[in-house]
Amino acid sequence: MRFAAAITEPTRTPKGNASTRRQTIKRMLAAAALLTTTALTGIGFGAAPAHAEDEIRIGVIYPLTGAAASTGVELKAAAELAAAIVNKEIPAPPGLVAGIGLPNLKGAKIKLIFGDHQGNPQVGATEAERLITSEKVVALTGAYFSNVTATASQVAERYGVPFLNGESSSASLTQRKFKWFFRTTPHDDLFVGNFFTFLGDMEKKTGDKLRSIALFNENTLWGNETTKLQVKLAEEQKFTIAEKILYPAKTTQMTSEVQRIKAAAPAVIMQSSYLGDAILSMKTYKELGFSPKMLLANDAGFNDSEFLKTMGKDGEFVISREVWALDQAERNPLIKQVNDLMRQRAGVNFNGNSARAFTGIAVLADALDRAGSTKPDAIREALQKTDIPASGLIMPWKGVKFDANGQNELGQGIIVQVQGGQYVTVWPFDVATKPVVYPMPAWDGR
Repeated sequence: MRFAAAITEPTRTPKGNASTRRQTIKRMLAAAALLTTTALTGIGFGAAPAHAEDEIRIGVIYPLTGAAASTGVELKAAAELAAAIVNKEIPAPPGLVAGIGLPNLKGAKIKLIFGDHQGNPQVGATEAERLITSEKVVALTGAYFSNVTATASQVAERYGVPFLNGESSSASLTQRKFKWFFRTTPHDDLFVGNFFTFLGDMEKKTGDKLRSIALFNENTLWGNETTKLQVKLAEEQKFTIAEKILYPAKTTQMTSEVQRIKAAAPAVIMQSSYLGDAILSMKTYKELGFSPKMLLANDAGFNDSEFLKTMGKDGEFVISREVWALDQAERNPLIKQVNDLMRQRAGVNFNGNSARAFTGIAVLADALDRAGSTKPDAIREALQKTDIPASGLIMPWKGVKFDANGQNELGQGIIVQVQGGQYVTVWPFDVATKPVVYPMPAWDGR
């Protein structure tokens, strides 16, 4: 308020006094500079007293148009379900972390303000800035694509606004030592490590050798980092890389790449693809009559609800790393109870992507309530002190607790396989609900 007064205060000087006009202009420029500095250090954003007591605005950035729009729509539905539970519009199952409302904020309601990044990192950054400066959000979440999360969170870091990521798995995101960035999902260091442990367990179980692998990954931040981790672990654990391909993301043609993989004849394909690429690759495998013993997918497009709708029985027997599966409801009743709410509200089951989006909003709401404030520093401090037990989550994790880099150190993964049109847990073997179907049947045997 003092800065605004400095700009609008009358000069009370004789008209035409050039020296005084110069002094006034200097004061206005100084005030403007102070406003800019204040904004960039986070003091001017996120506190929004007009909204603080009755409406808390959270910016949510997802791909709502473009090739991954169907994914974005499900993520949006999951985030809205979490907000509805926090706002007590829907009765919450007992024990759910999102079910307590915001009593420390006098019963304020969460309002989600959505941004559409269209799968484009530059658009994601622009949307983050719009949500912070125009919509006055107190925190940001999103953005599914790791490369978009990277740019959008850079903007949040610059403005000093908390950014909670629920779905992006590139390991480097929490290695940047950002002050305002937190991530609930496990990252690719864990997931890729699980791949190799799983293959070792399968060799022991079947007596078959699975040492020859092909790496087939898209070429954005996520695919590049995954490839490096896969190469590193393959070398360390004596696997042979029969072929390695980084294809252009959102490509419309994969014939030459699949021909190269087919010629290399690997036992296992490790693949990282978003939805459109995942569907295109499966169609190309079938067209070229190529069926490896195992296709080990890195989640994302292979676990999107649209994947099985499009592929039907041709999507059967794909194996994927996951962080959520409906068949784990026997171990945690919250999984089915909250999934039923998702089906009633959005007409679909959760998948690993949408379950993580739901959890991201729930964890952020928990921090907001404990902060008892919409000030950025208070929210950040509450996030740092987060300690949610497994019993409060719909994820098969040990809980949520952030390390010094903002990474949840209690997350863990499972491996699922498409069987009978469902994603069923097949590994770790002690929590599996179905045995692995191995090898993958040929196309004409399905």
